[in-house]
Amino acid sequence: MKARNVFLLILVVILIDQILKVWIKTNMPLSYNWDEYHQMLSPYDRGIRPFGWKQEWFQIYFVENEGMAWGWKFGGEWGKMALTLFRLVAVIFGVFYILDIIRKRYHNGFVMCVGLIFAGALGNLIDSMFYGMIFEESTYTNVASLFPAKGYAGFLHGKVVDMLYFPIIRSHYPSWFPFVGGEEFEFFSPVFNIADASISTGVIAILIFQKRFFNQPTR
Repeated sequence: MKARNVFLLILVVILIDQILKVWIKTNMPLSYNWDEYHQMLSPYDRGIRPFGWKQEWFQIYFVENEGMAWGWKFGGEWGKMALTLFRLVAVIFGVFYILDIIRKRYHNGFVMCVGLIFAGALGNLIDSMFYGMIFEESTYTNVASLFPAKGYAGFLHGKVVDMLYFPIIRSHYPSWFPFVGGEEFEFFSPVFNIADASISTGVIAILIFQKRFFNQPTR
């Protein structure tokens, strides 16, 4: 596996991720925020269905994640800065790690999976580092502009843009089900982005193919 192939994969993932995020940010108002996400499920009237499709299982929303996955927050503004710096250190370490496993001739599949994880981490890091400076604040009524006179936040304080929503199954728990009987059930409820999908794909592939990746002799 050549390093240029891995970094080409990373570049493609980041470009797709960032192009979609910029388009969402500059063409859609907020659908809802993460505080609301924990209080209500599937506000269908706030998303759009791409390409004019009538199906409900794939929709585009605009959500901004201020902290970690699932909208968790960590220690206010200082916590957010610490989280962004941690991501930055992890990404820098990731460059050296990828070069090392290429040099040691690890299985090509494992190298590509690590590249996907790295690309996802870098994609979300870009949001956290720069989006606060290059975008206006997005609201339920305002579509943000790119490169305004003043951004909505400073360096390291940007929000991660999420948009992909796949409510494949929407039903209710049986009435006899403990604690949540009769309540609405949805699969798959998270709103995520291309970077998140890249990370998840890399991690899941490593778990599924770990015997193939680590037990075969390298070439």
